[in-house]
Amino acid sequence: METFVTDTPEARTPNAVDLHVGGRVRMRRKMLNMSQEHLADALGLTFQQVQKYERGANRVSASKLYEIAKTLQVPVSFFFDGLADPVTNENDDVGAADRIVTEFLNTPEGMELAEMFPKIGRGRVRRQVLDLVRAMAEESSPRDAS
Repeated sequence: METFVTDTPEARTPNAVDLHVGGRVRMRRKMLNMSQEHLADALGLTFQQVQKYERGANRVSASKLYEIAKTLQVPVSFFFDGLADPVTNENDDVGAADRIVTEFLNTPEGMELAEMFPKIGRGRVRRQVLDLVRAMAEESSPRDAS
């Protein structure tokens, strides 16, 4: 009798769509300043299950995604915004920009920075902040070995 090993690295790696959907759940929940516990209570889940959804570790069923959309007050399509079209496999520039924004807002500091940045009244100061962030990102990115 053969046994199959399902605990391979591939089996433990979240699917890209599950990661995207989970990231969008997290982003919208944070936009509403809602805790994982509050969302979990509204859905009849534990906060650990919400964590797993947001990390893409557990796949969200269609019915649960519908409930999440209702609770977070967005259309179900919101969770798929930015993904490549499954028929044409095309992803336009809007999708790429959406992924960048989602990644940014899903960092612990991203949401707060996004809220604070527009409050900097002077354009010159905003540009200086951007220059500082660029310099810091260049400093921390790996250099070419050549």
